[in-house]
Amino acid sequence: MTVLLTNPRERTRFIRFAIVGAIGAVVDFGVMNLLVNLFSAPLVLAGTLSFIAAVLSNFIWNRYWTYPDSRSKPVVRQWIEFLVVNALGLLIRIPVLALLEPVILLLILHLPFEIPLFSPDVISDNLTLAVAVVIVMFWNFFVNRYWTYSDVE
Repeated sequence: MTVLLTNPRERTRFIRFAIVGAIGAVVDFGVMNLLVNLFSAPLVLAGTLSFIAAVLSNFIWNRYWTYPDSRSKPVVRQWIEFLVVNALGLLIRIPVLALLEPVILLLILHLPFEIPLFSPDVISDNLTLAVAVVIVMFWNFFVNRYWTYSDVE
């Protein structure tokens, strides 16, 4: 973590990684909401499929923008490493979605006021996904930086 504070190059990479992550989050939230709200998919299934779509987007952006100097590894090997890191991130994410969503929904249902425009289910699904995204982002950055993109100085 201190490397982000002391190394300007790593800080720039982290900022780019975060921007790529924001793009991935738009893909993630968009696909999840589409699947849950239009197709009545369960949150864990929708969150898993949306995660896969976001991973593909993130790999492409990270390979060509965040780590453009990472070319000593073949793209297929790097893709497999990226998938492994993200699959492990998914193993972190699924329990967060499954365990946290009912708690957040319960808290929302017991608020002394109503939140306009969105149902408690939509709000709890999105808050739960937001928490999971933040947790997994830190895992993904550090493991990808030191394994998937280990060929970068």
